[in-house]
Amino acid sequence: MNDAVVWLTIFILSVFVGIEVISKVSSTLHTPLMSGANAIHGIILLGAILVTGTTDNTVALVVGLVAIVLAAVNMVGGFVVTDRMLQMFVRRKKKPVVSEGAAK
Repeated sequence: MNDAVVWLTIFILSVFVGIEVISKVSSTLHTPLMSGANAIHGIILLGAILVTGTTDNTVALVVGLVAIVLAAVNMVGGFVVTDRMLQMFVRRKKKPVVSEGAAK
């Protein structure tokens, strides 16, 4: 069998497994899952930088640069979304109530 067909099959199966796993996650676990995904995207970004830096092929260089940009955008966006989600759980400080007699 051709290597490209094997790699394409593995990619398609991993997409289906990923969709199935993510769709079963409850909303209370979404924030910790996003934090874990951000760590994985950091590893992907590092791998893309290392692979792109060692290539001599122009096509591989262009694909690597696109992968670096997309991984960076995805990682930064994930951190922004996680931060916004965590801000929903921060308790706001209540303003002190000033009585009418103390204001004079």
